[in-house]
Amino acid sequence: MSSFLLPATRRAVHWCALAALLTTLLACSKSEAPPAPLRAVKLITVSGTDLVVGGEFSAEVRARVESRLGFRVGGKLVQRPVEVGQRVAAGQLLALIDAQDFQLAAQAAQAQVSAAQSQRDLAAAEFKRFEALKVQNFISGAELERREAGLKSAEAALNQAKAQAQAQGNQAGYARLTASHAGVITAIEAEAGQVVSAGQPIVRLAHDGPRDAVFAVSEQLALGLKIGQSMTATLLSTGQPLKGKIRELGASADPVTRTYTVKLALQAGERLPLGATLNVRAPGLSGAAVSAIKLPTSALRQEGQGTAVWVLDEATMTVNSQAVQLGPVDGNEVVVSSGLQPGQRVVSAGAHVLSPGEKVTVYGAAPVSAPASVPAASAAASVPAAASPR
Repeated sequence: MSSFLLPATRRAVHWCALAALLTTLLACSKSEAPPAPLRAVKLITVSGTDLVVGGEFSAEVRARVESRLGFRVGGKLVQRPVEVGQRVAAGQLLALIDAQDFQLAAQAAQAQVSAAQSQRDLAAAEFKRFEALKVQNFISGAELERREAGLKSAEAALNQAKAQAQAQGNQAGYARLTASHAGVITAIEAEAGQVVSAGQPIVRLAHDGPRDAVFAVSEQLALGLKIGQSMTATLLSTGQPLKGKIRELGASADPVTRTYTVKLALQAGERLPLGATLNVRAPGLSGAAVSAIKLPTSALRQEGQGTAVWVLDEATMTVNSQAVQLGPVDGNEVVVSSGLQPGQRVVSAGAHVLSPGEKVTVYGAAPVSAPASVPAASAAASVPAAASPR
């Protein structure tokens, strides 16, 4: 039995060894994977262009004088008979607070005036009697002087009580909030039942009279504007043409929009409705052009909380990320305020598929041919012929 199994076992071992050798040779003869093709990108060369001050802006009609009115004393607001958009006349009641405490204080001050008046009358009568006694030499001059000093003190106390009574009366009057000028209520900032403090705004009043066109411009445009510059405007609803001059330029940029507020004093605009929309045209100014770098919006990409572009390193033909600061948008282009220098080449298309340090080719240039792969040797030629089992 053992003599019969031994040759079969040897043949199996022989075949296993041949299979392992063949597998090893096939693995060694596999060719390497071809390299990934280089991405082709479109490039734009950074250069400075003149940004001319001019254009058309959307503006809003506002009153030249707008007051935030509040009480001169604190208390509980019990009445507010006006609403937003309501036209009011000068002296019209706008709001009322509870004046009971002020009225009681005024009554107490008036009582003090009455008491001081009585003391003054008594001192005057005594001085008159003592003055007659001095004429008859019944009293000394020093006694008469004391009576005269008492009369003056009583008169001073009376004047003080009258001043305090007048002040308390004014406090009671301050419980009524009236319109200082004729105009339109543009905002309500407190409601009935609310306890307000002295000086807290209750209503906002736009005064009748001159009107301004208010709009915002970027920093580049603000550099070319000046006080007194003439502009034209058109009322969007009716097409009415208007003329005006810049009367105020924002001294600092808005912390959110980073723009500067411009107020254009309108001529003959007293009857314009508040909040109406105007199109303000600013003509190009000689010498007001500033150099700026513009890029197409397709070159921009978001990187964290900022904006970046891909800059080409021509020595290695790789792209690197460069953070930039943006300015105003001009059509399909955006102004780059910082981060780039003239002469740099920036990827203008395909920025969303690139990675830092990636090799690229210029779109439209002659393609770079990849090295040809070495053909794998035939497995049959690499493996010696196995002897046929006998």
